[in-house]
Amino acid sequence: MSFSIVVDHVSFAWPDGTMVLDGLDAAFPAGRTGLIGANGSGKSTLLRIIAGELTPGSGSVSVTGEVGYLPQNVPLAGSRTVSDLLEISGKRAALHAVENGDVAEEHFTAIGDDWDVEERARAELDRLGLGHVGLDRTVATLSGGEAVMVALAAQLLKRPAVLLLDEPTNNLDLDARRRLHAAVSAYPGVLVMVSHDRALLGLVDQIAELRDAAVRLHGGNLSDYERQVAAEQEVAERTVRTAEGEVRRQRRELIEARTKLDRRGRNARKAFENKKVPKIVAGGLKMKAQVSAGKHRALHEERLAEARNRLTEAELAVRDDAEIRVELPGTAVPAGRTLLALPLDRADRADRADRPDRPDRPDRPERPGRPDGAPGRDGLKALDRLVVRGPERIALLGPNGSGKTTLLRRIVEHGAHVPVGYLPQRLDVLDDALSVVDNVRAVAPAASVNDVRARLARFLFRGSRADQPVGTLSGGERFRAALAALLSADPPPQLLLLDEPTNNLDLSSVRQLSQALAAYRGALVVASHDVPFLETLGITRWLRQDRDEGLAES
Repeated sequence: MSFSIVVDHVSFAWPDGTMVLDGLDAAFPAGRTGLIGANGSGKSTLLRIIAGELTPGSGSVSVTGEVGYLPQNVPLAGSRTVSDLLEISGKRAALHAVENGDVAEEHFTAIGDDWDVEERARAELDRLGLGHVGLDRTVATLSGGEAVMVALAAQLLKRPAVLLLDEPTNNLDLDARRRLHAAVSAYPGVLVMVSHDRALLGLVDQIAELRDAAVRLHGGNLSDYERQVAAEQEVAERTVRTAEGEVRRQRRELIEARTKLDRRGRNARKAFENKKVPKIVAGGLKMKAQVSAGKHRALHEERLAEARNRLTEAELAVRDDAEIRVELPGTAVPAGRTLLALPLDRADRADRADRPDRPDRPDRPERPGRPDGAPGRDGLKALDRLVVRGPERIALLGPNGSGKTTLLRRIVEHGAHVPVGYLPQRLDVLDDALSVVDNVRAVAPAASVNDVRARLARFLFRGSRADQPVGTLSGGERFRAALAALLSADPPPQLLLLDEPTNNLDLSSVRQLSQALAAYRGALVVASHDVPFLETLGITRWLRQDRDEGLAES
C-alpha cells in the first residue's frame, strides 16, 4: 500500500509543557480516511501539523502534493469578506482593473490563467447551497454553518491533492450536511477527516483511530470499524475470563502444593520424635523435604506469575475508555410554571398556513406522535411571543443563518424568571488565559478548590489537566470545560439554552450528554441540527426558525 501522508516519530507539546503527541508514527493511504479518537487525544493537533500550521518538537511529516486544510473553527470576526475567505480577492481586483482598462502587467500576473475565477467561485458556492451569499459580503454577517461552507468552497476551488477537514459538519443544517457529504464523495484527491458525524464517517474507505498515542488503520467505514472492534473486544473479554480462571487455578495449586509439603514436613518430624527412624536418616529426610518444597514452591509461584502476566496483557486489550459523568443540577421546576415570556418582533414571527405549496425543509424531523409521520408545512403555527414553562424540552430547528443563535441570545438578554445557563455555539464563555479550574471558580466563587476539582474530574479534567490554560484545549475539551462551568454556576440554572451542543464531541461524550440531559428536571431549549441527538432528549415542543418567516411551532 502506498501512503500519501507519512508521520514519522512526531512529538508536540504546548508552550506550557503539556504533551499532546509523543513519538507518533502514522501513515494515511489514498482515498477517504476518517480520523477518530477521544476528545483531547490530539486529532486536531495532528491535522494542524500535517497542514503545516504547527511545527512538531521532533519528528517529521511528508505529504505527496499540495495540502488544503479546513479548521474546526472558522474565524468570523473582523472585516474580511467572503472573497477574502475564498482567497480570490487579489485576482478579482486585478480582473476588475483590467475590465476598467488598466493593462498593467502585474494584473495579468495576478490573474494568470484564472480569468473565470468569479464564475467558478459563484458556481462552487451555489453547489454548496450558498447561492444567496455574495462575494463582497462580510464574513462576520455569516452564520457559523455558512462560514464553514464558504471555507470548504475555498479549499475546493484550490483543488489540493490532500484535503484535511476538522469537524466539517459542525453547525451545518441537514441540507448543508448533505451537500458536504456529496462533495466529500466526489472529491478526487486524498481526504483525511476528523468527525463525529456518523453519516460522514459512513462514506470513508478506512478509519484511522488515534488511541494510546498510536494510530491504527481499520479498513472500511465507521460501521465496519465498530463491528471489528466489537469482535476484538469479545475475544479480549473472553481471553480475560480465561486468564482469570488460570490465575485462580494456579493460586489454588500453589496453596495445595504448600499444604502437601507442610504435611510431609510434619510427618518427618513425628517419625523422628517417635524414634521410628534414626536421627541421621531423619535429617536426610528433612533436608530432602526442604529441597523438594523449595522446588515445588518456586515452580508454582513461577506458574502463578506467568498466569498473572497473561491476565495483565489480556486486560490491556480490553478498552476502558474514560467517559464524562455529567451531573446536572437537581433543580426541579414545577410543571406549568412560566419561566420565560419573550415578545417576538416581525423578523421572529412566521405564518406558513397560507403557503402550503412551499417544499419541506430537509432538516425538519418528523414530529413525534403524528400517526402519518409526515410533518407538512400547513400545520405550523406562527408565534408572536415565545413562552417557556417548566419543565418543557424545546427543540429549535432551522437552516443556517435563520437566526437560531440570535434568538437564544435574545432569551439571555431578555431575562427569564429563573437562573439561565447558556452554552453558545462558539464556546466563547471561557477566558483562554485562565486555567480550567480558575474558569469554573469564576462562576462558583463559594466552592472550594477541592470541590471544583472533584466536579472537573467528572468531566475528565484530573490532576494537572485541570490546570491547563483553556486556550490550549481541543474543541471537545473546551466543550467539557464550558459545560462544567455552566453546570457549576451559583445559582445553578433552571433553564438551559444549548446552541449546537454536540459539536466537537466524540461519540462517547454525545451519548453521555444525551443521557444527562434526558434526566435534567429543569427546562431546556436546544438549537441543533443533530436530529438523532434531539430524539434522545424527550422533546415536548418543536420550534422552527426560518430566514424570512420567523419562528413557528408545529
